[in-house]
Amino acid sequence: MMDFDRAQAQLAERAQPPVGQETLPLAALLGRVLATDIQATLNLPPADNSAMDGYALRAADTHQIPITLAVQQRCFAGQTPQALLPGHAIRLFTGSVLPAGADTIVMQEDCHEDETGVTFTATAQVGRHIRRQGEDMRQGDRILAAGTILTPGEIAVLAAQGIDQVAVFPRLKIGILTTGDELVPPGQPLPPAAIYNSNAPMLASLCQGLHTAPVQLRHARDNDHAIQQALSELANECDLVLSVGGASVGEKDLVKPAIEALGGSLDLWRVRMKPGKPVALATLHARTLVCLPGNPVSAFVVFALLVSPLIRGLQGRKQVLPTVRRGILASDRPLGGERDDFIRIQARQPASGLPTLTPHTQQSSGALSSLAWADGLARIPAGTPLQPGTEVDWYALTDWLA
Repeated sequence: MMDFDRAQAQLAERAQPPVGQETLPLAALLGRVLATDIQATLNLPPADNSAMDGYALRAADTHQIPITLAVQQRCFAGQTPQALLPGHAIRLFTGSVLPAGADTIVMQEDCHEDETGVTFTATAQVGRHIRRQGEDMRQGDRILAAGTILTPGEIAVLAAQGIDQVAVFPRLKIGILTTGDELVPPGQPLPPAAIYNSNAPMLASLCQGLHTAPVQLRHARDNDHAIQQALSELANECDLVLSVGGASVGEKDLVKPAIEALGGSLDLWRVRMKPGKPVALATLHARTLVCLPGNPVSAFVVFALLVSPLIRGLQGRKQVLPTVRRGILASDRPLGGERDDFIRIQARQPASGLPTLTPHTQQSSGALSSLAWADGLARIPAGTPLQPGTEVDWYALTDWLA
């Protein structure tokens, strides 16, 4: 068996970023991966402006307080202010351009205006409440790097620069093959000894969460020809193929022989992790194929920790391995075994210090309900069991499945 860290690195390194590009408008960019660096075309803010509703003035005009200054002008955002006259103030609003000659803004809450003018009861400070030209983005600077996945924040940056379209990588096409005579699609009558196919919708939604193209789903019965045909079709049509089940050593584990019969090569088989040992990495028709365990919990864990970095790399993302966090194990007994154990946990952040990691009461690979409960996976290294209160690595699902 291969060590977990080595297997994770091998899958991540397997990813070759896409070579093609397409140009899309802002409305179609969510979840796409930027193909080129983006430079700022203008300064933001474009001019010094007010960060508050208030009054622009010269701080020196408030050296004797209280003092009342005449209100020279009322200037809203989008209007051009007059140059400030000595001994005057200009009424501004958030985003209003700072008048020439003004060196400070006083919030409207800190002064009082009536028919005689605006009265200040405290000395103004030079530079207060002013947003300086270019302090957010400066013309010519790189503001977004190639390989960045575009979220609403990045799209706002592009729009603020007046950019209405950018080049992105194509969406990754993934094919998913589930196998097994016992599997029935949800919504169909369930015969005796059969179970519903939870892997297909689970893995399709996991891919969707990573912003891939809609997946191609196939199901094959435990039949050599059916499995070979499905694998071959998916490898010809998709950038990445995930098979589920049938990759272990049982009499009906037919995926591994099918890959070999189709001329594929097996590059990795079995990883020292729990759940998820029967993992295989293969090449078929020049496409990468990952064989996941058939147990849904095992498939979920392997997808999160081993497949998601591969997907991010194939998408052309700059960051393929998210942050591994640290937390305090809050179990009621020692945990650990012969393999690296990735237990389903809920993380709770105390007022100070590291989060507390509480394991689910059922860590069996058959405890499917634990996936709906957990928000992370805590790593219990192989070897000596860890005692409650030990500091461990944990993988937040919000990090690893996005």
